[in-house]
Amino acid sequence: MIQDDSMNQAGPIGGVAPDRVGSARPGVPAAVAQTGFGFSVGTTLPDQPGRTGSISTPHGPIATPAFIVVGTRASVRAVAPRDLVELGAQAVLANAYHLYLQPGPELVEQAGGLAAFMGWNGPTMTDSGGFQVLSLGAGFKKVLAMDTAGLANDDVIAPGKDRLARVDDDGVTFKSHRDGSRHRFTPEVSMRIQHQLGADVIFAFDECTTLMNSRAYQERSLERTEAWAQRCLAEHARLTEERVERPYQGLFGVVQGAQHEDLRRRAASRLAALTADGLSFDGFGIGGALEKENLGQICRWVTDELPGHKPRHLLGIAEPEDIFAGVEAGADTFDCVNPSRTARNGAIYTRTGRYNVDTLANRRAFEPLEPDCDCSTCAQHSRAYLHHLVKSKELLFYTLATIHNERFTVRLVDDIRHSIEGGFFADFRDDFLGRYLPGRRPR
Repeated sequence: MIQDDSMNQAGPIGGVAPDRVGSARPGVPAAVAQTGFGFSVGTTLPDQPGRTGSISTPHGPIATPAFIVVGTRASVRAVAPRDLVELGAQAVLANAYHLYLQPGPELVEQAGGLAAFMGWNGPTMTDSGGFQVLSLGAGFKKVLAMDTAGLANDDVIAPGKDRLARVDDDGVTFKSHRDGSRHRFTPEVSMRIQHQLGADVIFAFDECTTLMNSRAYQERSLERTEAWAQRCLAEHARLTEERVERPYQGLFGVVQGAQHEDLRRRAASRLAALTADGLSFDGFGIGGALEKENLGQICRWVTDELPGHKPRHLLGIAEPEDIFAGVEAGADTFDCVNPSRTARNGAIYTRTGRYNVDTLANRRAFEPLEPDCDCSTCAQHSRAYLHHLVKSKELLFYTLATIHNERFTVRLVDDIRHSIEGGFFADFRDDFLGRYLPGRRPR
């Protein structure tokens, strides 16, 4: 995967330096009261770890299971925050690495934090930059169905990509995809950036590996991620103490381990036991590349080892069959760029599967994108109109298609939550997947 420079560590090169800023206020206890953040469990599935619940944040609650809409650069592409409210989004996830590059965490902090900066009156999350260790280091996007049969390559890189990230035991050196400048991320830097961004939920800095990495590399990477998690906790405690006048930010540890059961279980149990100055992780992310056919099983390995009274976030998942598998295995929240990315490529989600709106069959189709959809796009526009927009390369297409796809995903997870509360989850799952994936047996 990424070149392992453990024996040749680089110092600060540019951007944010890893040194600490300021000092703790005298007389303020390190274990600051976690006011405004918490989690409560609601209804549980029979004989399964899946459940409903509620995450409390300073910007309001998140009813779980929930799909968290991705706005990487403090913006869901082509969609305004008011549209997110109308389509039922409960929270937005942005990326610390991208916001660090532009406009910079200091500016977001001056604006009052991420929610205020983007005009979103609701909960927010920020990823740590750990995924960019994969996407910029090996050039891969989130890949679930990676074919790894007979392959093991620790220097793997996607075709046509340049390596823009190099990892060592202290942190990661990034080469900006924007202008080629070099930047240094460490656990402490990631924590400081995320504290400045002010999201309600932040994630520990981790190394995201690929399924092609050897078992030996996965083990070495896991030790590195655990050491970084401990450093993140310590820096989070220090910054929380230093910035006690600000709302508490929940910190989630990220469980890696690829497709290996013993590594996943070990990582989860060790992260659950970590503490620093009286603070432990407030929740956990399940990260890394995952084998699609084993997604539910891998999640179950992790949730078996995690404390049941803390929330669990499955990173980078949005396909309906994967959401069902994750919910059954005990995941509480999900995020992914897929709904908006596929929309921009002309693909439309419906309860009977996906289709491309730019095909000839839709040129004179005057019905909505999906007959029973309650989104504003389906209420006002036809397939024929969106077919016209995409063929004409009109920017409005991106907005209308994204609103539909995001609403589809948010509504699906809301319906899953209601089915758990109502005691008919299995029937709802089988009925939904039977229509969405005809001919495939529901998992």
